[in-house]
Amino acid sequence: MLTQATRVGLLLLGLTVALATASAGEDKPNPAPKAGQWRALHLLGYNTDKDLETLGGQVPKLAELGLNVLILEVDYHFQFEAYPKLRDGKTPITPEGAGKFAGICRKHGIRLIPEFQCLGHQSWKEHTFPLLTVYPEFDLTPDAFPKNKDIYCREWDPLNPKVNEVVFKLLDEIIDAFKADALHVGMDEVFLLGSEQSPSTKGKDPAKVFAQAVKDLHQHVVKDRKIEMLMWSDRLFDAKKYKWGKWEASDYGTAPAVDLIPTDIILCPWHYELMESYPDIPMFVEKGFRVLPASKSKLDAMKALMQCSAKVDSPKMLGHLFTTWSGKIDAVAEYKPMVEGMKVLKGMEK
Repeated sequence: MLTQATRVGLLLLGLTVALATASAGEDKPNPAPKAGQWRALHLLGYNTDKDLETLGGQVPKLAELGLNVLILEVDYHFQFEAYPKLRDGKTPITPEGAGKFAGICRKHGIRLIPEFQCLGHQSWKEHTFPLLTVYPEFDLTPDAFPKNKDIYCREWDPLNPKVNEVVFKLLDEIIDAFKADALHVGMDEVFLLGSEQSPSTKGKDPAKVFAQAVKDLHQHVVKDRKIEMLMWSDRLFDAKKYKWGKWEASDYGTAPAVDLIPTDIILCPWHYELMESYPDIPMFVEKGFRVLPASKSKLDAMKALMQCSAKVDSPKMLGHLFTTWSGKIDAVAEYKPMVEGMKVLKGMEK
């Protein structure tokens, strides 16, 4: 027969285990939405803890709309500890602020995926971002294009191994702070690989250089960190073959990289204009990739893209991604293209 002291001890032990289990459950990321059910939104411009607090107030409303994935572009707007000089802004996102916001998303069933723009988008207009400002030797086209004139954005040198040594530590801090089970690595609108102004890649095959950059990221994100990796897919589709512009597809030789990179990467083809068809979507699926198409603000183009995606009968077709590209939005749950797009998706499900 158990003594009173033993009973009390067992009761306390059970309570301790229960509390520990509950606590662990709070930190555990939500399971990924099932195939075909991703209802995602990409945001940028939320660069401080205060911004995330404001955005957190919108999360319950986003969940009510049916949104279940949020891709938050962080980039250099984070309080990095390994490389403090690479912080962008006076009050960047802190690990505490990231963790708090991640908890709000989990509470409301929204999978939070941070994004860090890799390779391209290392400047905007005359402003060069921290990596290439602090480490100018990492620039793909050093000493070329003064004040970033005559280029879209600066790019880092993917063949310089020291770049990954630095960048991977930045990625790790963001992944850990947001308790992320996936990371979006950007990789869109890259134009300078193989440029005459690029000492390291001049004369090299842009597709092979681009593919190696993707594989390096995949090794760290997927194999080492054991989380999922997403990326934009415009550099993987041949603009010349399909007579597309150089933005939504590649016209300078990176497209063959699609056959050189791991197929467990989630590709995000973005299409903002109305087209007769979107052949990259079924092509990516047929090659074995999971695909999350992205729209912007034009309802007719958005609807056409959704209808095209719906015709691809495959579990690799994940759902739909809404984008803003207009900076911080205070009432993001009222973002009209997303609200109207959700209505279209729900109508298609009936």
